[in-house]
Amino acid sequence: MSSDPIPYPARVREVTPRRAVDFAAELNEAQRKAATHPDGPLLIVAGAGTGKTRTLVYRVAHLIERGVPAERILLLTFTRRAAQEMLARAEKLVGSTSRAVHGGTFHGTAHRLLRRFGPEAGIANDFTILDQGDAEDLMQLSRAACGFADKTKRFPKKETLHHVYSRHVNTGIPVGAILREEYPRFVEFDEDFGTVFADYTARKQGRNLLDYDDLLLYWAMLLETPEARVIGDRVGALYDHILVDEYQDTNVLQSRILKGMCRVHRNLTVVGDDAQSIYAFRGATIRNILDFPRDFAGAAVVTLERNYRSTQPILDASNTLISRAEERFTKELYTTRTGGERPWLVTAQDDAQQTRFVVDRILELHEQGTPLREMAVLFRAGYMSADLEIELTARNIPFEKWGGLKFLEAAHVKDVLAFLRVLENPRDEVSWYRLLNLMPGIGETTARRAIEALAERGWNPEAFADFAPPPRAREAHEQLVALLRALRRADLEGTAGVAQDIVRVRTMYDGILRARYDREEPRLADLDRLQAIADGFPSRTDFLAAITLDPPASSTDLGFGAEAEDDTLVLSTVHSAKGKEWDAVFLIWAVDGWFPMSRALGDDDQIEEERRLMYVALTRARDHLAVTHPFNVYQTRRGADYSLAQLSRFLDRGVVRCFQQVVLESTETVPEPDAPAAPPVVDLRAILRGRFGA
Repeated sequence: MSSDPIPYPARVREVTPRRAVDFAAELNEAQRKAATHPDGPLLIVAGAGTGKTRTLVYRVAHLIERGVPAERILLLTFTRRAAQEMLARAEKLVGSTSRAVHGGTFHGTAHRLLRRFGPEAGIANDFTILDQGDAEDLMQLSRAACGFADKTKRFPKKETLHHVYSRHVNTGIPVGAILREEYPRFVEFDEDFGTVFADYTARKQGRNLLDYDDLLLYWAMLLETPEARVIGDRVGALYDHILVDEYQDTNVLQSRILKGMCRVHRNLTVVGDDAQSIYAFRGATIRNILDFPRDFAGAAVVTLERNYRSTQPILDASNTLISRAEERFTKELYTTRTGGERPWLVTAQDDAQQTRFVVDRILELHEQGTPLREMAVLFRAGYMSADLEIELTARNIPFEKWGGLKFLEAAHVKDVLAFLRVLENPRDEVSWYRLLNLMPGIGETTARRAIEALAERGWNPEAFADFAPPPRAREAHEQLVALLRALRRADLEGTAGVAQDIVRVRTMYDGILRARYDREEPRLADLDRLQAIADGFPSRTDFLAAITLDPPASSTDLGFGAEAEDDTLVLSTVHSAKGKEWDAVFLIWAVDGWFPMSRALGDDDQIEEERRLMYVALTRARDHLAVTHPFNVYQTRRGADYSLAQLSRFLDRGVVRCFQQVVLESTETVPEPDAPAAPPVVDLRAILRGRFGA
C-alpha cells in the first residue's frame, strides 16, 4: 500500500566562528595587505603556490567582519565546487553569516539574474538552457535549413560551426578572422557562417532557448544597452563587493560584465597570475589581467611571492624561465623551505629511452616511499603519452589519465585497430561492424547485411569481396577489398610487420579521417605514435594482446586489473594539471615542435602562452622535478624514420644552469667477442668440389 512521502524538515544549521580572526598572525605580510584592503579596485597577483585561495577566503571574512552584509558580496569562480569550498572555509572563520554570500560561476550567476530580470528585457523567465551537445544539434538544424547540408563542396560540420560561433561571441573577434586563424580552408564560407548563425539565433529565440554563451551575452547586454540602463543599474546595485578567482582565465565578455557590475561602487577584487594564463584556445585573454590597472584607474596591486609548495631550486628554475616573458607582472617566487636538489634535465637517446627512464625513476621513488598518487607525468598534448601508457601497462603500474581521451580509447585509434583485428580474427564481428561503418555509403543496414553474408560463408575473408553493396558504396567496397587482400598477401609472403600493416591501412584511412574531422592534425599525430609503438612488437598478435582486445573503461583498467586502485600514478596534459601539485613531477617531450607545439612557432602570442604553460608544469612539483627530452625523435610526417630533436627553446642556457643535467646510460649489452677459430675438423668445401670432379 503506497502513501504520500513524509517530509523531513532540515535542522537549522548554525556555525559559530572559532574566534576573532587574527589576520596578522594567520597571513604573511602580502596576504594580510590583500585581505584587509579597503574599498576600491584591487588586483592580487598570486604566484603559483602562494596561497591565493587562502587570501581570497580571508578577504571575504574581512569584509563581513568590517560590516559588509554577506548577501551583498558576490564571489565568482570557474567551478561551483571552488566557490563552495571557499565559502565553507570562510564559514569556519566568521560563522554561518558567510553562507549568505552569493558564490558561483559566471554562468550560474547569469542564469539566476536572467530568471529574475530577464522578463523586463524580453526574455521570458521560463527559458530552457541548451548544453553544448543540444546547441550543436540545433546548429545542425540551422545548417540544413539554410541549404548547406547537401552541398557538393564540403561545408563545416555542426561542431565547427558552434565552436566559431561561441568563440566569436565570447571574444568579439570577427568570424572572418577566426576562420583565417583556425580554419583557413573555410574562409570562402564567411558569409555562409553568418547566414547559419542568424538562423540559429532566430531558432533559439523562437523556442525560448538560451545556450551557455547567451547567458553571459544577455547579462552584458543588460548592463551596457542604453535602453536597458534602468534594469542594468538595478542589477549592478545588488552587490557592494565583487571578488573574482582565476582572473587570468576570463574572456572579453566576462571583463565587460565586471566593468558594468562595478560601474558605481568600483569595489572589485580579482586574483590571478599572468604567468598562468594558458586558456587562449577557450577565449581567455591575458590582456584582462595585464590591463587591469589601466581599466580600473587607481587600482591597488598586491603581489604574493612566498611559495608554500616547492623547494627553492625548483622555484629558481621556474623564475628564470618565466623571466623571459615579453610582458608580465614582475614577481620572484621564494620559499622558506630548506634543502632540495636541483631539478633534473634528462637527455634520452630516443623516445623509448625517455619512457624507460620515467618508469624506472617512478619505481625508484616509489620504493623510497613516495606514493604513486603523489607523482605525475605531464605533457603538452594527450597523444604524447602513448608509448608511456603501453609501458606502464606492461610493468603493471596503475595510472589514470587527465585531459582528453586516453590514447587507446580515441575513436580514430580504435578505427585503425579494427583493421588489424579483422586480419587477426575474421570472426571479430565488432571490429567488422566498426570498420564497415567507416566506409562512405555504408550505413548500419548495409553493414549488418555484409556481416550476415560473412557469417553464412564461415567468415571466409573472401566472402566480403563477393558481397554486393548498394551502388553508392561500390567504390568504397572495392577499395576496402583491395586493401584487405594486400594485407593478407603481405602476411602470406612474410613481408608484413605491425607498423607496415598500419602504413598500408593509413593509405585508405587517413582520407576517411580528414573527411570526418575538421581538425585532423592531432588525430594524425596519434596515428603516428601508434605506428611508432607498433614497430617495437614482433607480431600483430603480440601487439594486439599488449593493448588488450577490449579498450578499457578507465585508464586504471589497462591490463593490470586494478579496478579500484587508490594509489595510482597521474598522467596529465599541463592544462588539466593546473591548480594541482605533486611530490614528484616529470615533464616529458621538452622538444621544439612538441613543447612549444609546432603550430605555435610562427605566432609570438602563442609562443608566449606556450612559455607560460611550461611554467605551470614546472611549478606543480613540490620536491622532485625532472624534465626529459629525447635526442632523436620518430616523425613519420617529416619523411624520415628519425630526426634530430632540438631542446625546447624555453630551456635556454640561463634556465639550463638551474638544472642538474642527466645523461642516460645505454642498457644495450655489448656482444662477447668471437672465440678464436678452432682447426677445421672437416673441409666441406673440398667435399663439394669433389662432387663435381674438381
